[in-house]
Amino acid sequence: MSTPSTTVVVVTWRGRGHITACLDALARQRPHRTVVVDNASDDGTADLVAAHPSAPEHVRLPRNLGYAGGLAAVLPDVTSEYVAWLNDDAVPDDGWLAALEDALDATPDAAAATSSMVLADGSTQSVGVRLTADGHGVDLVLAGREVFGFCGGAALLRTAALARAGGVPAGFFCYYEDTDTAWRLRLGGHRVLSVGPARVRHRHGASTNPGSRPFHRWNERNRLLMLLRCAPLAVALREPARFAAITALLPLRRDRPDAENFRVGLRVRVLLEVLARLPATLVERARIGRRAAVPRRAVWREWAGR
Repeated sequence: MSTPSTTVVVVTWRGRGHITACLDALARQRPHRTVVVDNASDDGTADLVAAHPSAPEHVRLPRNLGYAGGLAAVLPDVTSEYVAWLNDDAVPDDGWLAALEDALDATPDAAAATSSMVLADGSTQSVGVRLTADGHGVDLVLAGREVFGFCGGAALLRTAALARAGGVPAGFFCYYEDTDTAWRLRLGGHRVLSVGPARVRHRHGASTNPGSRPFHRWNERNRLLMLLRCAPLAVALREPARFAAITALLPLRRDRPDAENFRVGLRVRVLLEVLARLPATLVERARIGRRAAVPRRAVWREWAGR
């Protein structure tokens, strides 16, 4: 029997209510290896995965390392040509994996292919990620064949290219690990494709609560860390300084938005966490720069603000 081209990694945490649909859908895909990474779930998820008829491999972590940490924990054991990232609350259509594999097979200079993610109401959540003029990663609902980055909820990557780019930033816990990874792949000279026929239905926020305090903390912190790691120096200096200035001025604003990411306490915590990680982040920035085949400025000029 030939070795499958893809290892699908499903990271779960308290996924008992939705992971069965994900595993059922994976059982109908082109032959592949499935690895479920369980972030120390305490709701019976482990028993459910163990009993699933598709018999996925199951790695149970001793504590919750988040989506990024869960991926990073098993990537050293992935030897297939491709590795797929898949949320436990994502249900791929039949033919999903085949569409992604065929797209990368046909495009040797592409290192990642992103899916069409559709919400329960039929609206499109993401067909890729764009980079804003201030360095946010934002989901695209319309796109051409090529996009800046992939949505990590359902994507296929070349395993070797991912390893050369430095893997997944495990310390991000969750959010922006995909945009950071896409940026490093582009610095390596690779493209990222949007593959419309690779469709998944997504229960957005089944494991996290978009809009919550932890959600905004991870988003704001990880965006700044990503810029410090990957962006041109002027951007890497400007955006944390802007974030700090806005934070300092918020108490003086009468029109302050009523959202968690505009709470002074949360923003101060973000700045303190970024500061604590700064020495290690600067080491990573230097390492990323040494690996780069394309200048940071070139990637920024081509994609920021598009």
